[in-house]
Amino acid sequence: MNPKTQHALWQGPAGDIEVSIDHPSDTAVGLAVIAHPHPLFGGTKDNKVVQTLARAFLQLGHIAVRFNFRGVGKSAGQHDHGQGEASDMAWLVEQAHRELLDPSLAKQPVALAGFSFGAFVTSHVATRLREQLPLGKMVLVGTAASRFEVAPVPEDTLVIHGEVDDTVPLQSVLDWARPQDLPVMVMPGVEHFFHGKLPQLKAMVVRYYPS
Repeated sequence: MNPKTQHALWQGPAGDIEVSIDHPSDTAVGLAVIAHPHPLFGGTKDNKVVQTLARAFLQLGHIAVRFNFRGVGKSAGQHDHGQGEASDMAWLVEQAHRELLDPSLAKQPVALAGFSFGAFVTSHVATRLREQLPLGKMVLVGTAASRFEVAPVPEDTLVIHGEVDDTVPLQSVLDWARPQDLPVMVMPGVEHFFHGKLPQLKAMVVRYYPS
């Protein structure tokens, strides 16, 4: 994402996990871990929406961690329909919290974010980790509610969706959000991959998620 991006292989539950880490220019104030879209449809940690989310958290002073799910890039294993992916992400969040954050930030809430399939996985990871780690506001973009059983999320979660998303219809996200009384931020005229609207997406996250 930038010349200073660190690339590494971390040994996870199913073998290597390919990780990219970006540090803010000033002293970090927190940690953000971002999950990518569906691996079987070209999703990787270098997806433009995922990179945009990482840039937003960098601007907010967070260390931004992106990673490849099982079977993507240099990550070991095979696609596991969200179950193994959630295990990997939960492990990665805990590992990053231990290894990347200054001990003085140990109680600082960790930000979780995901795009599409990654939003589905992130919702379940948050449920898993809520008792183990301090978690901050989540950011879910293009949440794949029409394709997967997305877990309920806290009321302060930022849910962003495109009005004309033809991969995940807006109605499916509203149907998922309604029983939770969860607001959904709808970007007019925007489709699933936010073509031409990535700067606006970044600005929305920065405004919503104060450092």
